[in-house]
Amino acid sequence: MTTYMNPADVHAPVGNYTHTAVVPAGTELVFVSGQVAIRPDGTVPSAFAEQAEVVFANLRACLAAYGLGMESVVKLNAYLVAGQDIQAMREVRARYFGAHKPTSTAVFIPALVSPEFLLEVEAIAERGSFTRP
Repeated sequence: MTTYMNPADVHAPVGNYTHTAVVPAGTELVFVSGQVAIRPDGTVPSAFAEQAEVVFANLRACLAAYGLGMESVVKLNAYLVAGQDIQAMREVRARYFGAHKPTSTAVFIPALVSPEFLLEVEAIAERGSFTRP
């Protein structure tokens, strides 16, 4: 079982994440490449909030291909083009993750591989059950 913990000697998380996670030996890990806001039909929305919605929907679909849900994510990395509304991404993320708070990093960057992309999110997920202290 993966165990999530916020150590007592570290500040409380300032968002929807947990400071640490321990994945037991022998657990299968699923690595999800950075997802950008390309819809299945190939279109890309221009608004950041819409891109966040597509990015997290793509992440959910990648996990579902392995029979997993968002609660299987152990580590999440988000890359936002500088100047974008991080709160909009947090709101979309909260809808997709609910009460689950994986370890997480968010970074503002100057640009992604294509100027139309404003957000990219990658994840590491595990197959198994979960415990919270």
